[in-house]
Amino acid sequence: MDIRAEVSSFLRSRRDKITPEQAGVQSYGERRVPGLRRNEVAQLAGVSADYYTRLERGNLGGVSEGVLDALARALQLDEIEQAHLRHLARTAALPRSRVSKRAAAPAVRPSVARMIEGMPGMPAYVHNNGFDVLAANSLGRALFTDLYADPACEENMARFVFLNPAARHFFADYDRIARSTVGHFRAEAAKNPYDRRMSNVIGELSTRSDTFRVLWGSHDVYAFRGGSKRFRHPVVGELTLDFEALPLPDDSGLQVSVYNAEPGSADADALTLLAGWAVTIEGTADGSPAGR
Repeated sequence: MDIRAEVSSFLRSRRDKITPEQAGVQSYGERRVPGLRRNEVAQLAGVSADYYTRLERGNLGGVSEGVLDALARALQLDEIEQAHLRHLARTAALPRSRVSKRAAAPAVRPSVARMIEGMPGMPAYVHNNGFDVLAANSLGRALFTDLYADPACEENMARFVFLNPAARHFFADYDRIARSTVGHFRAEAAKNPYDRRMSNVIGELSTRSDTFRVLWGSHDVYAFRGGSKRFRHPVVGELTLDFEALPLPDDSGLQVSVYNAEPGSADADALTLLAGWAVTIEGTADGSPAGR
């Protein structure tokens, strides 16, 4: 990823989203830009127009925390966007040789594998920053059975979302899932723009998926933390599950995603049915959704 181009596109996309009315800026005459002008952002941030223009051309190297805070206020960035801007600034300030490169396939520690296997009533899996699913418990494999059934996905959740037609039915909130997946890639790419494994997945999806390509051009960012997802499972039907995304406390970049349902709810009953189906499938000799 070209970090200067990324900085430029991100700042410009945020500027284009704010109207003069939203920013409290008086507007005169015909406007040729959809949002704020550069000089208006500069005025709101308390910097010169020339300086802001230099920043928007991608030169964030050496910019102070105070200027970043002022830009965040002027562009009305939310918490995730502010973090993204800081990641871009830190990366821009480092020579390429000093930007960290994670291992091609971080290993899942045995203790982590045992932890998710010890949650038989909750679907759980471990994934890296490129959405490769590196380990999953039995219920996790059963929930995402279509992912494991498609060898072309290579057990990569993003490939499933954008390249497997079944995903549009499986995820009841498909548009939200697609946007958040792309936003996650944007945020992760700013932290390590030279991660070849992740760049390869982004390049593949940009080439093969019109949906991914359009969303990638929006420069929106997203951080997986928790929430709820609605599924249409091919065996147990519709269910809504809460989830938590828990980063592992090391430098591997791995996360554990755990799903659960309200006790006594119809969704909890569906999970119980799914667990029974998982035992049946994984106990057969010819058709288990094998995980790593």
